[in-house]
Amino acid sequence: MFQTFDQSNTDTSPATTIKLGEVLSAFSYALDLTQGQPQGHCIRACWIGTKIGSAINLREEDQRELYFTVLLKDLGCSSNAARICELYLADDLAVKRDYKLIDGKTKNVLQFVLSRTAADLPISQRISALANVIVNGAKLETDIIATRCIRGADIARKLRFSEDVAEGIAGLDEHWNGSGKPAMLKGEQIPLFSRIALIAQVADIFCMANGPDAAREEIEKRKGTWFDPDIANVFLDLAADETFWTELQSPDIETKVMALEPAKSEIPVTEAYLDDIAIAFGQVIDAKSPYTAGHSERVGKYATGIALRLGYNNGHIRKLRRAAILHDIGKLGVSNLILDKPAKLSDDEWDVMRGHSQHTAEILGRIAVFKEMAKIAGAHHERLDGTGYPNNLSADDICMDTRIITIADFYDALTSDRPYRPAMSRDEAMDIIRSERGKAIDETCFDALVSMVTKTVPKLPAGMAKSKN
Repeated sequence: MFQTFDQSNTDTSPATTIKLGEVLSAFSYALDLTQGQPQGHCIRACWIGTKIGSAINLREEDQRELYFTVLLKDLGCSSNAARICELYLADDLAVKRDYKLIDGKTKNVLQFVLSRTAADLPISQRISALANVIVNGAKLETDIIATRCIRGADIARKLRFSEDVAEGIAGLDEHWNGSGKPAMLKGEQIPLFSRIALIAQVADIFCMANGPDAAREEIEKRKGTWFDPDIANVFLDLAADETFWTELQSPDIETKVMALEPAKSEIPVTEAYLDDIAIAFGQVIDAKSPYTAGHSERVGKYATGIALRLGYNNGHIRKLRRAAILHDIGKLGVSNLILDKPAKLSDDEWDVMRGHSQHTAEILGRIAVFKEMAKIAGAHHERLDGTGYPNNLSADDICMDTRIITIADFYDALTSDRPYRPAMSRDEAMDIIRSERGKAIDETCFDALVSMVTKTVPKLPAGMAKSKN
């Protein structure tokens, strides 16, 4: 069952009440982005999984844990994006999306590899990439899945879920006949939540791609190999009723999922737990690319240091820091071909990159307790001179919180390695930022940044959560 917040001596803030399902369902949309899946995939899979859990008469406590296992099954998926892109020399989002439609048979896997690997590159690069996949692909795939499973389970623990939820996420890619990965668990060695989540995942993917009949056929075909045959039969019984598919594909499926008991439950949380949620999803964001490792945490730290120098109170700083940590959550929907490109982006690629700010605003805007930060974080690429994105806001429409995140993000981007250049020194970065005062950068924020980088960064206010790496 969900483990309630830590009432430690370091957090004396009063608890507030939130609907945890609302918070995590919104973040599940970010997970859909990084898997290349149609919007609402995790929500729909959660609905399928819950239907199965009810049909097999799971206890209320187990039903709750199953709900969050399926909703958050893809927590670790951003961690394999760069390696998939590197392995196939292709768009990681498209590879992930389309690979899910492969049943694992050698012929179909080989056909996928031949059609997708380095498809847009010269023949010499294609041959080299194909040779690498054919020779090393199996081991690399195991490593990629292991990284995803381990990281997903670890993040679930950081979100304070039970070990059953963490293990359910870790076992998502195991198969009933022992052919899965990474541990090659077999039969009932595989956690029950994992077995249900895998069926729910495959059913939604095939339904969205090719319709309900395709989903039913795929579950039937893999019954006893990938899937627990008993649970597969339960699903097939449910899926024989056309109402099942009508509800699954209805525009208000999210409302239906939010009406289920695990989502309706309100739980008391402290500010420290809201910090942990932001930090955990900040780590999901940063795992997307080797060039963004630690970026979200550092932007949060720099924003905190600037806000302290501007006289912000502790409560305000805390909320600002969460917005700073989550400012790039929309980048989960950007292919690593773009994020990690070592050359200038094309106009089309820039359009995709710019879209991440709007995704950030949309994801955070779904969460009542984080709604205030949606506009703040989503505007971090706006400029005082009106030439920023996504909305070309004027200076009067850019609040001070956004201005702080903008300069914190700018400073960390310049002083970190990027695929197209090495990290700049502090002085080089400050010279560039200085030249943008009054155009992209607020003068007051710049003065605070100068104070911060030339002196010891102030300690976090008492009770603020630190990242647990």
